[in-house]
Amino acid sequence: MRRILPVCLAAVVFSGCGYVGNPMPPLANIPAAVQDLGAEQRGGSILAQFTLPLMTTESMPIRKALRIDLRIGTAASPLNPDSWAASARAVSGARYDKDIVRFEIPAADWAGKTAVVGVRTIGQNGKPSAWSNFVTLPVVAPPETPQDVRATDTPQGVQVVWSAHGDSFRVFRRAGEEGDFAEAATVQQPEWTDPATEFGKLYAYRVQTVVKLAGGREALSEFSDTATVTPQDVFPPAVPTGLTASPAPSSVELTWNANSESTLGGYNVYRAAGTGAFERIAENIALPAYSDRAAAHGAPYRYAITAVSKSGHESPRSEAVEITLP
Repeated sequence: MRRILPVCLAAVVFSGCGYVGNPMPPLANIPAAVQDLGAEQRGGSILAQFTLPLMTTESMPIRKALRIDLRIGTAASPLNPDSWAASARAVSGARYDKDIVRFEIPAADWAGKTAVVGVRTIGQNGKPSAWSNFVTLPVVAPPETPQDVRATDTPQGVQVVWSAHGDSFRVFRRAGEEGDFAEAATVQQPEWTDPATEFGKLYAYRVQTVVKLAGGREALSEFSDTATVTPQDVFPPAVPTGLTASPAPSSVELTWNANSESTLGGYNVYRAAGTGAFERIAENIALPAYSDRAAAHGAPYRYAITAVSKSGHESPRSEAVEITLP
């Protein structure tokens, strides 16, 4: 007779195949510390900025909004975070740009002092992160904002001039009517010429004063008002230089130094017989050389060259050279 195993026996066999361990401890859910806090003085404000942490100290994603605890104060050296935090002033008014957080702190209360800025974040469970990197910032009276900024079209490019006192100045430029300003130059004098411009294109400029501080840091002024200009091709090229005349069996060979302007269209050649007036004998010569095959033997001639832009603006004549074919 066939025997049937009890169902409960099978259940006992299968239940013995698993392993039951100790339960895992709950996650702490403490935000990771901010690593990239930065701060600088701009005019009458201290600007602080950092990136929000996205992970906890246990490398788990942060799913709920964090509270921001940014403080500014003074501290002895070496810095003790607990002592600094106890006396530092909390700052409100955070502005968010996705994961970037910015604060604007009035600098007046810290002028003449060395301010220390730090930040931490606090999770929904009330657990704070460790303090960020600390930024030590000497604060000074607001640097002078550049005034009377002017942008003028010149043969060498757009010349930007302004009035201000400072250790140096930063010039920012925007090409076209849209987009952001980009840093174009740092100079020590209140003027700068922009050589990288195109005719018919709008350019905007603004300037910032830089004051050097201890420890290689800087204080910056507010940005100046904006000056705009649209360069036009209204300037002639430079006067050609280095003109020489050499005799050949049946011609006078002229050579000169090439102009470097990107707007150069060509050269015009002028000749004068003896003490007579100059007359143009060739125009729009592409290369800095010309052969005068119409010169008569035994007659004195004077030659001069001009450079002409693509828009037709002609330079003054070069220094003349004299030659007589034998």
